[in-house]
Amino acid sequence: MPEQHYDVIVVGGGNAAMSAALAARERGASVVMLEKAPKDEAGGNSFFTAAATRTTFDSLDDLRPILSEVDEYDLSITDLPPYTVDHFHADMQRLTEGRCDPELSDILVGESASAVNWWHSKGLKWTLMYARQSFKVDGRFKFWGGLALGGVGEGKGLIEQETQAAIANGVEIRYESPVVDLIADENGVVTGVVAHGPEGRQTIRAKSVVLASGGFESDPRMRAAHLGPNWDVAKVRGTAHNTGEVLMKAIELGAQPYGHWSGCHSIAWDAAAPPTGDWELTHRFSKQSYPIGLIVNRDGERFVDEGADFRNYTYAKYGAEILKQPGAIAYQLYDARTAPLLRQDEYTAPGVSRYEAASIGDLAEKMGVSPARLERTVREYNEAVQDGDFNPAIKDGKGTVGIAPPKSNWAQSLDAPPLLAFAVTCGITFTFGGVKIDRDARVLDRANRPIPGLYAAGELVGGLFYHNYPGGSGLTNGMVFGRRAGDHAAR
Repeated sequence: MPEQHYDVIVVGGGNAAMSAALAARERGASVVMLEKAPKDEAGGNSFFTAAATRTTFDSLDDLRPILSEVDEYDLSITDLPPYTVDHFHADMQRLTEGRCDPELSDILVGESASAVNWWHSKGLKWTLMYARQSFKVDGRFKFWGGLALGGVGEGKGLIEQETQAAIANGVEIRYESPVVDLIADENGVVTGVVAHGPEGRQTIRAKSVVLASGGFESDPRMRAAHLGPNWDVAKVRGTAHNTGEVLMKAIELGAQPYGHWSGCHSIAWDAAAPPTGDWELTHRFSKQSYPIGLIVNRDGERFVDEGADFRNYTYAKYGAEILKQPGAIAYQLYDARTAPLLRQDEYTAPGVSRYEAASIGDLAEKMGVSPARLERTVREYNEAVQDGDFNPAIKDGKGTVGIAPPKSNWAQSLDAPPLLAFAVTCGITFTFGGVKIDRDARVLDRANRPIPGLYAAGELVGGLFYHNYPGGSGLTNGMVFGRRAGDHAAR
């Protein structure tokens, strides 16, 4: 096929790619997006999210101007603690154990608010996530975990709105067009890509190329090679198309590998979920109410502190803990006290792995767990629960004493029938390792020099997240650095 020429090529079709493409168009560049997936499977991992987006704010008044769904009565009974730049920085440092790249983290945190406002100006609709991030306590909605903002329509709505904005602003989108090679001249300047579209291979030239095609979480072989044993059997929460080819092409070209290559974002995922993401149920296979319940393995033993912190700050690492358990399976336990607090979209999804019984012994029989072991675990836990006021909207300090692991918050006796159990396994979201970029999103070589003409954004970039991450910061990362990449690529 004949060569074609653009100012900027964007590789990928998710939130980071959309942000890069739109920012480049703002600068007047001609832009083509090359999406590996067919049109009805486009959007990368962004499609499968709840569209939760972590951003800074001093008060509800900071967010009110960008909210598209506003109920004045609900707002009048809403308590939204401030989430400042200092809060976001502290979370990044704490959760990554101080390893996050300081310059990239400063940009992520400092530009989070401007990025969501920028997308609002492009037509993206935002709402407060009452159902996911607040509990009603004493008649008021109490938000927790520093995360309040979400896209209207969740991940599906976010991708639909971003796609509409891209097309309306003159971005050309090609589906079923995976990039199979990067092109550089004799001086190492990236001058284009080779794409394999429906009509065959084609060389597409550009002044700049932005890579925003995700990590390698959908490739079992790469997971096993980089994350370690048994990661090849983990279920994939999102797209099946993030298999790492473009990432590896960049490294072959000389890009510096960077970040936590043996780390990833993984969560408690329904044991009956398909191997890769479901396009109808998307994130509803997740099971994220565990801080108010118990988690046991198939031997009937607890293995994590369910109440160590708000869900936002533990869920991305607890999937790996489940993978370590026998059979890579665990069970979340609840009773009549906690059942009303479960996130209904997740715990009532079609085909959910749910068990119910009037006693722990009967519940264990249905789960396939030793009744004696589970009864002992629950009995020891119940005896260790300390007095205090239960409050799911704060770290209430209502914990246990004398058992290991402890439960640090939200500990209540598990003894009010009906008793419920949900079978979960490990669901991987995205990988943390990638290429190194500078503050302008230019890809760096192994000598920390920019590779001319090559930019990157989103999950393909390493250095931001290690071991864990603050919930909702993945989409923020794509918006902030996608916007930077597109802007600088167009210049």
